[in-house]
Amino acid sequence: MNLKRWSTLFLLAAALTMALLMLAFPRASWDAGIRGLAIWWDVLFPSLFPFFVISEVMLGFGIVHFLGKLLDPLMKPLFRIPGSGGFVAAMGFASGYPVSAKLATKLREQRLVSREEGERLVAFTTSSDPIFLIGAVSVGFFGNPKLAGILAIAHYGSALLVGVLMRFYGSKEEASSKDGSSSTGRSVPKFSFRTALKAMHEARMQDGRSLGELLKQAVSSSLQLMTVVGGLVVFFSVVLEVLTASHVMSVLYSGVRLLLPAISLPSELAEPLVGGLFEVTLGAKAAAAPAGVPLMFKAAAAAFILSWGGLSVHAQVASILNGADLRYFPFLIARLVHALLSAILLLMIWNPLMGHLPVLFQLPPETDVLLPGWEGVPKMILLMIVFVAFLVIVSLLAGIIHWIASALGKQAAK
Repeated sequence: MNLKRWSTLFLLAAALTMALLMLAFPRASWDAGIRGLAIWWDVLFPSLFPFFVISEVMLGFGIVHFLGKLLDPLMKPLFRIPGSGGFVAAMGFASGYPVSAKLATKLREQRLVSREEGERLVAFTTSSDPIFLIGAVSVGFFGNPKLAGILAIAHYGSALLVGVLMRFYGSKEEASSKDGSSSTGRSVPKFSFRTALKAMHEARMQDGRSLGELLKQAVSSSLQLMTVVGGLVVFFSVVLEVLTASHVMSVLYSGVRLLLPAISLPSELAEPLVGGLFEVTLGAKAAAAPAGVPLMFKAAAAAFILSWGGLSVHAQVASILNGADLRYFPFLIARLVHALLSAILLLMIWNPLMGHLPVLFQLPPETDVLLPGWEGVPKMILLMIVFVAFLVIVSLLAGIIHWIASALGKQAAK
């Protein structure tokens, strides 16, 4: 009770402080609110809303259940989550945060995952979308298309490492779905199109909604969530601006500048790291700015910021998880681990790979690709399809390998 009382008092004091700062700097607050609203409409709405609607429709038609059965041979042994988590991973990696949190809560509501499985799923599938990583960060902020490859390897590779690490989180015995199957990884499910089609048919019959009703509810719930996301983006944009105007951020910069040399990092990275703590776009843009800092360290700072996600993303995810019984704390720990792993991985592979990676995204510096907008939606949908197809192929190979190993084991036993 004491902890709850103190946290309530802290939040009240923070709210009053923010209100006073907004009154003290009304112009800065207004401009920040307008910028946040523009980012929500121009960037977040087109990149998130279609995926929210598509995911709702695919769940209603049983397509997620179909893909889940196909991906069971891959996802259960590797990540200790049902195959439906593979669909969440593909959607999350293609469209960026916080889509995976929304999908994980939907799976939890339908009892397709257990509580701990849902928390593991959100922990490693929350990531930046490739269009933002390539267009905004690599080309737009750094002006270096070659940086896209190494940033992608560090960011998504460390996300998969987090997924493998998170398989050890939770109890050994846990119910994962309505049929009571377990995802401990002791038994590998078979890859079967017949089982997948049966699961899709059963899910569709159980849902029972017409196409019109399904679309209506999908659009309604997606718009409601987008309103929450937009409000949080505007709020954190105002918070960051008034903290900058009141020189609170300068104090934080000074403190971090003293700490960075202790871990052999340039002190000039203090501003991007502190900015990235609050908002990922601002932090990633600032990471490319410091003059005299080696590109390797600036890229590592950008990888750290992209994987952390910013408090704005954390608030979005926390608000979505609050709609189910999924806890925020495992997500917070996973973000810290992901951020550290991505920065360390980038530094480890920089010298071996940076000089040998091909330039896959050669774009002129003046190209307007700073932030993905409405024109990026088809590309993200294509990426989602590619991710799903890749996972299905890998799952098929995993099923074949397991079948061969099982056959050889039975033959040796005879």
